[in-house]
Amino acid sequence: MNSDVNRRPADGPGRPLRLIVTGGGTGGHTYPALTAVRTLQARLAAAGQALDVLWVGTADSLESRVAAAEGIRFAAVVTGKIRRSSNPVKLFSPANVKDMSRVPLGVAQARKLVSAFQPDVVLATGGYVAVPVGMAAKMCNRPLVVHEQTVRLGLANRSLARRATRIAVSSESTLPLLPESTRAAAVVTGNPVRPEVLTGQADKAIEALRLHSFDRRAPTVYVTGGAQGSQQINNLVREILPWLLSQANVIHQCGPANLDELRAATAMLPADFAARYLLTGYVGPELPDVLALADVVISRSGAGTIAELTALGKAAVFVPLATSAGNEQAHNARHLQDAGAAVALLGDPTPDSLRDAVAPLLADPHRRATIAHHARTYGRPDAAERLVDVLLSVIPEPR
Repeated sequence: MNSDVNRRPADGPGRPLRLIVTGGGTGGHTYPALTAVRTLQARLAAAGQALDVLWVGTADSLESRVAAAEGIRFAAVVTGKIRRSSNPVKLFSPANVKDMSRVPLGVAQARKLVSAFQPDVVLATGGYVAVPVGMAAKMCNRPLVVHEQTVRLGLANRSLARRATRIAVSSESTLPLLPESTRAAAVVTGNPVRPEVLTGQADKAIEALRLHSFDRRAPTVYVTGGAQGSQQINNLVREILPWLLSQANVIHQCGPANLDELRAATAMLPADFAARYLLTGYVGPELPDVLALADVVISRSGAGTIAELTALGKAAVFVPLATSAGNEQAHNARHLQDAGAAVALLGDPTPDSLRDAVAPLLADPHRRATIAHHARTYGRPDAAERLVDVLLSVIPEPR
């Protein structure tokens, strides 16, 4: 994959457009970047032009695996993780000092890659690895587009904001939070959502997951803690499960590691409740159809989840991950709750508080629909196309 990283694509009238994409560490940074790449590729192909992509990230990382699976060339640079703390003294911990010392090497590596590849544009979607690559883009006088998925700029994107040609943000609410000197460069695009998420069909979920015993007259709740599941959400739902099943059908995606424990804990459900309950470790290609079937979603409030649920217009009860960087999940959830577009369980949620949050949504279809409507006003299903517009707008015209 790395053997031809330094090969500079041929210049000429019909040459491919060159893109360096950087960002990763988590799915929240990686998958919006991938969706943008796919969308740009499709846009160019429709115009008879090719796309030449180099993904710069961290070795043995999620982004390296995603790039390999997509057939995208990948190059690794070293980077350092800055561990946040409310105590300024702790920012200078031995681990932080050691990692910060790696940043100049990462910048040097990234500058060599940018200089050799000569991209028409660089897209940075956040994560620590985006910092050296974004700095290298500025040093090499390459257009840099920074994309932020959350309401508040993450640490990496904050450090790149003043170097960026354009800053693409996911929410209007981000604009006043930007440094004043960077606001003129900002544009609201939304957070790119995988197109397949928007094409689900409820009946296909019934067939694929064999949910024929579900009561279609009752609402359906989809519980998810992400691909690995959430022990916190699993425990909360388990405590109220008999009540929940008396009100609704439930698809509970608990994470593969939690499946056996929950299966044992729910084995004694009455037959009529068990008929309306699907427990699964993982939801794969059926996810768009499951989301189409769901009337209420109980989930974390990461940027990717919020982008998908608002694009679909789903009533959601968010249980933020307390340890998310900068407490961004709580901020995301509170922001939507304040707008009437979700219900947020902030602080230390309990089974009772979860039941109190879900009950009105299940009992009142109008209330459910109102929240779903407000959620949809925040959704931007065309976010990837908007971001591609920004990428193409910053590429200088050939001389």
